[in-house]
Amino acid sequence: MSHQVALSFEDGVTRFVTCAEDQTVADASYRARINIPLDCRDGACGTCKAFCESGEYDGGTYIDDALSDAEAEEGFVLPCSMRPRSDLVLQIASTSAVAKTQAASYTGEVTRLDRLSPTTVALSLKIPDRDKLTFLPGQYVNIAVPGTDQTRSYSFSSAPGEDELSFLVKITPGGLMSDHLTGVAAVGDSVTFTGPLGSFFLRETARPALLLAGGTGLAPILAILRKLRDDAIERPIHLIYGVSTDDDLVELDAIEELAAQLPGLTWDYCVSDPGSSAPNKGYVMSLIQPEHLHEGDAAVYLCGPRRWSSRCVSTSPTPA
Repeated sequence: MSHQVALSFEDGVTRFVTCAEDQTVADASYRARINIPLDCRDGACGTCKAFCESGEYDGGTYIDDALSDAEAEEGFVLPCSMRPRSDLVLQIASTSAVAKTQAASYTGEVTRLDRLSPTTVALSLKIPDRDKLTFLPGQYVNIAVPGTDQTRSYSFSSAPGEDELSFLVKITPGGLMSDHLTGVAAVGDSVTFTGPLGSFFLRETARPALLLAGGTGLAPILAILRKLRDDAIERPIHLIYGVSTDDDLVELDAIEELAAQLPGLTWDYCVSDPGSSAPNKGYVMSLIQPEHLHEGDAAVYLCGPRRWSSRCVSTSPTPA
């Protein structure tokens, strides 16, 4: 039996390798020509030490100088010794350049271009080699703006298992991608992107989750919810979605549909414009209630405008 192992590098690049249960993660990585840090190959030096964010594994044999019992208890592992027992996500203590790898590039076709509101466009693509693209819900890609040498970053709003790839794009007057999508782009156009990228993604855990989405930061949150739906997860989840104006509100029907499919999902939304017709006026943080935090045992995912600084936050300690 084989498992997918996500190697998350310090520069935001994520590469996926297929690893058999009788194979070490290091061997699988090198067979895929991804040179993660490695020296001894037998658990003696600790050069390859990584942190396992999620998944089950057999840690293998190694000496204490390479990995202490305390480190192993925290979730640190040695890829040269460990063997997967499920899909894994590993934090690799180096950049993709050091590992002599890079994010992959794909070329696809625009299948849908929907103006969801005056300020938001939904972009959908299909790529011929879809089986080669693996990503974690919450990650993003850099999409090339046709006719320029520029790229723009957009998070997947689709689940990793869907054939069609979807994104939410905030329309900014004068913006390169905004002007292209609203004035030039059409279904059937060719689009190139590079990825997946980013360390904002769903962690596998049974803990309750609080999801906070601002503006088109809703996209990666939708990807997370769709993945939870596809996996039939029933953990308690509360979503709070906030925007600046009524024009920015999108995908409410999609959220309602997900709430019907996910037994543990509750949600609310707000608009900061005082003149809004929304039932809640104000900011996302004003809607957080003590019960949403589950006495500090909730995994918190926050994604929104740059001033929010898009990131994933967990209330439990994680390695620096």
